Amino acid sequence: MSKALSYQLIKTDSRTKARRGRITTPHGTIETPVFMPVGTQATVKAMKPEDVAAQGAEIILSNTYHLYLRPGSDIVREAGGLHKFMNWNKPILTDSGGFQVFSLGKMRKITEEGVKFQSYIDGSRHMMRPEDSIQVQNDLGSDIIMAFDECVSYPSERRYVEASYKRTTRWLERCVKYHKNTDKQALFGIMQGGMFKDMRAESAKEITQFDLPGYAIGGLSVGEPKEIMLDILDDCVDYLPSDRPRYLMGVGTPDYLFEGVERGVDMFDCVLPTRLARHGVALTSHGKVNIKNARYERDFSPLDEECDCYCCQNYSKAYLRHLFKNNEIFCAMLLSEHNIRFLVHMMENIREAIEEDRFLEYKREFYDKYGEF
Repeated sequence: MSKALSYQLIKTDSRTKARRGRITTPHGTIETPVFMPVGTQATVKAMKPEDVAAQGAEIILSNTYHLYLRPGSDIVREAGGLHKFMNWNKPILTDSGGFQVFSLGKMRKITEEGVKFQSYIDGSRHMMRPEDSIQVQNDLGSDIIMAFDECVSYPSERRYVEASYKRTTRWLERCVKYHKNTDKQALFGIMQGGMFKDMRAESAKEITQFDLPGYAIGGLSVGEPKEIMLDILDDCVDYLPSDRPRYLMGVGTPDYLFEGVERGVDMFDCVLPTRLARHGVALTSHGKVNIKNARYERDFSPLDEECDCYCCQNYSKAYLRHLFKNNEIFCAMLLSEHNIRFLVHMMENIREAIEEDRFLEYKREFYDKYGEF
């Protein structure tokens, strides 16, 4: 096991694969299952780091691809690393940049060496190899770093998916060889294989041979129907070791969090809470609230009577609607804080429910109140 990370299994649910655990890193402890807010550009949008922490967030995610392009990982390294640069003293996970490169479409070309791509900022040309991804993440100094992988789109032909997941394994081997900062940074491998269960099993078999401190499930929630995604996820966790953290990448809607936990996933991330906030949408215990709706013009009740966040304790829907209609930045700040607190608190309740062996009961209660997802 890596010196940079340890995982403790505390409790397993008696009727599902859900489990309660604890991850220890150089910058602190993470109670699992956990939702990780995303700070793409070394900031969780519209929030101060201390406010993110005040919502109960124990770890955030930042983006290798974006920080490589701007300001440059050398600048972050000179600043003393990402924790010091952004004034966040809790754990940080950085993704490898693989998904962002995948999403560039025609602006990138994948080869065995790596990925050639054009910058979305100025059109400049770059090459990202597995070694480059690890070097950038070493410079950033995050607690958990991700192997460079290829995320295939949905749908993709079987032949391409097979070539892709095997290339991801070869890239992982290069990442492992290049990664030298093993005492402080834990490298996670990523399972691929598209929507083919046999390839998922093979990918997991290949990456787990490297005996890494944690593993991720990549290439899901990329446009496939929910029922297909959950069907694939049903088996994915079984292919991964039970004594290591399992991370489902890029998933953050309440229903997907519950479904992932039920299948044995420990870690999740998504830009959803802050992105919704910037569009005037709040997650509440009774479903989504679109603050733009005219019916809230004279609604002086809080967003969510059950929420303990600063926004819900001090402001009304009418005030939030007023802010949004006038393009006031304060609205995005308040809704971002609320949405992150909502998901973090939901995960706190999920952990408590697993400890008390009533996960399915809590899930049913939540779904009945939340309504349509």
